[in-house]
Amino acid sequence: MSVVDDLRGLILAGQYVPGDRLGEAELAETLGVSRTPVREALRRLQAEGLVEIAANRGARVVEYPREDLETIFELRARIEGLAARQAAAVATAADCDRLHRVALDLRDRAEQGDVEAVYRLNADFHGDLVRLGGSAVLAQSISSLVHSPVLLRTYGAFDEEAMRRSVNHHIEIAAAVRAGDPEWAEAVMRAHLFSARASLLGPRHQENPR
Repeated sequence: MSVVDDLRGLILAGQYVPGDRLGEAELAETLGVSRTPVREALRRLQAEGLVEIAANRGARVVEYPREDLETIFELRARIEGLAARQAAAVATAADCDRLHRVALDLRDRAEQGDVEAVYRLNADFHGDLVRLGGSAVLAQSISSLVHSPVLLRTYGAFDEEAMRRSVNHHIEIAAAVRAGDPEWAEAVMRAHLFSARASLLGPRHQENPR
């Protein structure tokens, strides 16, 4: 694995949490490399949106307030639910075959533990649904809500059960689109995103301490 892969993995595993400072010297020691590849890795992760680098303050893990993450998932559930609904109303047999193939490929890669491939195939699947819906407004709205660091962190937060549930949601959405059932497709997409929210943020309401 490369230095950027190692550092990304440490962030997604929670060893460095949002807001943590990422010192080049400390990282170089942790990863057993010089500071030059660490510096390059930080720049790469800045481009991915996982790291922010500010003059005179160095690098830190990007931080999203919980309230913002709640809003992002709520809006995505509404808008991508609508995209799934529209896709189910217009998808051809060829469109349905492609969605099903992507969903099965995603399942296979998840079983192999290939998170990078899962991330890419997930983007393909959701992108296909938006494309099928044919609405430029929907596409633009979803694009503004899909933040790479949030997606990467969500996958990093998945345990085996959550990953299996997510994979099965994709397969069921493909089945709903093939059935031409807009309500079914929308309902599963909303459940899919709310399930991801729970994996990333945990319980929405904590019990009051006695």
